[in-house]
Amino acid sequence: MNYRFNSGITRLVNVEGWLSILINFLLSALKYWAGIVTGSLALIADAWHTLSDSISSVILLLGMKYSQKPADKAHPFGHGRSELVVSLLIGALLAFVAFYFASEGIVKLRDRVGTNYGTAAIVVTAISILAKEGLAQVAFFIGKRTGSISVSADGWHHRSDALSSVIVLVGIFIAKYYWWIDGVLSILVALLILYSGIKVIIDSAVLILGEAPSDELVRKVMEIVSRQGYERMEPHHFHIHNYVMHQELTFHVRLPNQMTIEQAHRIISLIEETIHSELGIDATIHIEPQTTDKHCKHID
Repeated sequence: MNYRFNSGITRLVNVEGWLSILINFLLSALKYWAGIVTGSLALIADAWHTLSDSISSVILLLGMKYSQKPADKAHPFGHGRSELVVSLLIGALLAFVAFYFASEGIVKLRDRVGTNYGTAAIVVTAISILAKEGLAQVAFFIGKRTGSISVSADGWHHRSDALSSVIVLVGIFIAKYYWWIDGVLSILVALLILYSGIKVIIDSAVLILGEAPSDELVRKVMEIVSRQGYERMEPHHFHIHNYVMHQELTFHVRLPNQMTIEQAHRIISLIEETIHSELGIDATIHIEPQTTDKHCKHID
C-alpha cells in the first residue's frame, strides 16, 4: 500500500484527530460523572478508556505531523516510522489502563461491593455507544483511504470503547439481580482494552520488524519486468522496506552476459520508473548474469 499523503488527506486526518479529542473528552466527563454518582467502577473504567482515546488522538496528531517531515542527513529515509512509534505508545497506554481496572475490579469482587445504577447511567452509556461507533467509522474510512496505521489504530480504539459500553449497558439492566456484576464488568472492560492495546502493538511491531512483500505485489512487479521482452530475467530475492510515508523495494534480475552496462542500465531504469509510476514504490534492482562459471556462482 502506498502511504504518500497529500494536503487534502492530511486535513482529513487532522479533522478526525480533533473530532476524536473533543467528543472523547466530553464523553469521558459524562461517564466519570455517572460512575461517581452511581459508584460504578465499570463506568469509571469506561470513562478512563474514553479519556485514553483523547490522549491517543493527541499523540496521533503529533506523530502524524512529525512523520511528514522531509528526509534529512540524520534520517535519509524520512520520519514516517515515527507514526509506528506513536502506535506503540497508544498500545502501551491501553495496556496500562487495562491492568489498573482489572486489578480494581478484582478488589471490588473480593470486598463484595455492589452497585445501584440509575437512569443517568443508562442514558450516558447509550450516548457513548452511538458516538464512539460513529468515531470508529470515521477513523476506519480515513485510515483505509490514507493507509495510516495509527489512524486505523485510533479507529479500533473507538470500536473497543463502543463495545465496552455495550457490555456496561447490558450489566446495568441485570445489576439488580447480581451484586457482583459491576466488578465483573470492570474486568471485562479491562480485557477489551487490553485486546485493543495488544492488537495495536502487534500491527505496529510487524512493520517495524519488517515484512515480506505480498504475493500480489510480487505478481505485479513480475508482470512489469516481463514487459521488457527479455527471457529468463527471473525476478527474485524480493525485499520490501516500509517507511510508512513511502515504501522501497529491492530485488534481483538476470540479464544476458554479453549485454553492455549501458544497455542493462537502460532496462533497469525503465523497470524502476514503471514500478514507481504504477505502484508508487521506489525500487532498486540488482543485476546478475544469466550464466556463471564455477568461480562466480549465485547464492540466494
